[in-house]
Amino acid sequence: MSADLIFYTNPISRGRIVRWMLEEVGAPYETVLLDYASTLKEAAYLAINPMGKIPAIVHRGEVVTECAAICAYLADAFPAAGLAPATSDRAAYYRWLFFAAGPVEQAITNTSMGLAPTEQQQRMAGYGSLDRVVDVLEKAVAVHPYVAGDRFTAADVYVGAQIGWGMQFGTLPKRDAFIAYGERVMARDAYKRATGIDDALMPAPEPASA
Repeated sequence: MSADLIFYTNPISRGRIVRWMLEEVGAPYETVLLDYASTLKEAAYLAINPMGKIPAIVHRGEVVTECAAICAYLADAFPAAGLAPATSDRAAYYRWLFFAAGPVEQAITNTSMGLAPTEQQQRMAGYGSLDRVVDVLEKAVAVHPYVAGDRFTAADVYVGAQIGWGMQFGTLPKRDAFIAYGERVMARDAYKRATGIDDALMPAPEPASA
């Protein structure tokens, strides 16, 4: 492959977050689709991500994995897109990008698996409790139009995806602040393009049995 930017994904994955970020960036990229039952666990991809997880990108020979890291990397690698604040103004940007990638992700995943930390265990869990995480996230997206201030950044790609999926699949409540924020970020042309691309790559539904 000779492309400067290669994107490894599956449309039924967190790769949708990175697809959105790539469309925001606007740089040309090559997509490599991986199948959960085969290519995702083969040596060729494990050489890129030994975890056998998607998404991943390779930019000019350098591998980046983990959605939040990819969003932050792409914002810095393509500064003309204006998706990262000035380095002197990144406190809220980093705070909420990694809050969503850490406490929000952990709390939702554990709750979905039926794991609820006791009061004492909440001291060990980085997120404390799902209720606390949800309350903090709600306040974060209600203060300004975007999570890091008055303009859209890469943090909104990750936070927006988490909130959108959470409300869609019932892992986050449909609070007014979440609905308003989700509508705001998902109205972007890049989000619509990315969703259209991934939806078109979805496997065809199995025909109904007679």
